[in-house]
Amino acid sequence: MLTTSDKKLVNLLGFDRKGLKGYLASIEEAPYRAEQIMQWIHTKGFSDFAAMSNISKSLREKLCAIATIQLPEVIYNNQATDGTQKWLLKLKDGNCIESVFIPEKNRGTLCISSQVGCVLNCDFCSTGKQGFNRNLTTAEIISQLFIAERTLEKMANGVQRITNVVMMGMGEPLLNFDNLIPALNLMLDDFAYGLSKRRVTVSTAGVVPMIYRLREETDVALAVSLHAPHDQLRDELVPINKKYPLKLLMQACRAYFAQDPRRSITMEYVMLAGVNDTAKDARALIKLLEGIRVKVNLIPFNPFPHTIYKRSDDDTIARFRDILLNASLNTTVRRTRGDEIDAACGQLVGQVQDRTKRQVQHQAQIAKLANQSQHT
Repeated sequence: MLTTSDKKLVNLLGFDRKGLKGYLASIEEAPYRAEQIMQWIHTKGFSDFAAMSNISKSLREKLCAIATIQLPEVIYNNQATDGTQKWLLKLKDGNCIESVFIPEKNRGTLCISSQVGCVLNCDFCSTGKQGFNRNLTTAEIISQLFIAERTLEKMANGVQRITNVVMMGMGEPLLNFDNLIPALNLMLDDFAYGLSKRRVTVSTAGVVPMIYRLREETDVALAVSLHAPHDQLRDELVPINKKYPLKLLMQACRAYFAQDPRRSITMEYVMLAGVNDTAKDARALIKLLEGIRVKVNLIPFNPFPHTIYKRSDDDTIARFRDILLNASLNTTVRRTRGDEIDAACGQLVGQVQDRTKRQVQHQAQIAKLANQSQHT
């Protein structure tokens, strides 16, 4: 519970190294202390400045008076029988977001949210049906990794289990660009979480101008929520396609890793029975992806209440996969994880407090995006 004085405190959780150095300089402290403070917060998981023993007592006392490390409240942490875990986190304004940890034999992947709800309203996604409230702050984005790491460390006797982070939770990350980039910086920083750029993935529904901007800022892995091989169908499934059609999206994808022949883009393709799963669709997808280094990830649809869609059956998915493989497209079928606790792809909903402003806020997001693209 925040007190009146807490509201005036600066939350250091959301500062990347550059931001924290700037903040320390603004309070007349040595910028080199940033690395030490980051290690205490992100690497060691401390939220008490008084415990940061290798910084001066005077700085510790100053930070206790003017700063904080504010985390969301963990409402619950559910675990499925396959080991998948889902956190429901309550933010200070009462909204709730979800994040998911997916354990595998040689890695552990954390799926992180970037917005409260989502403005894009993709027809097959439960998150989009919840409406949109606001962007997450950098602190709220990175807090999901902070909380998951601390929880998993306790469960695994101090052994870090998060090896990969995917920005594939609630929201469209590239419509929260200014808060996304510092969070990515923290994920990659050796004084924070030290993840490899190949193990941090940003997923987008196709916000084309921001794909170019992302490449200018960082070269983390990129995933595209494709889901259709032609514009007519994608306009229905992924409405932002009407603004940024496939021709523009494919151009951006070609440019993203143009200078690095070893890197590829993941194309996510949800398998919807009778909608996008025919042999004709597979051949159209092959043609669409010509000349782009890609990995195609076929995702069995995960149902949610009141949806009109159904999952393609296993045989149909296998046939679709084989057509792509025979065309030398690297193709996998995602194993459904966490669906018993509604933690599977497309099932995250959180709790969105204000769903009535979708159109107004959507227009504001797009206007901001257009303004940003004019200055790039």
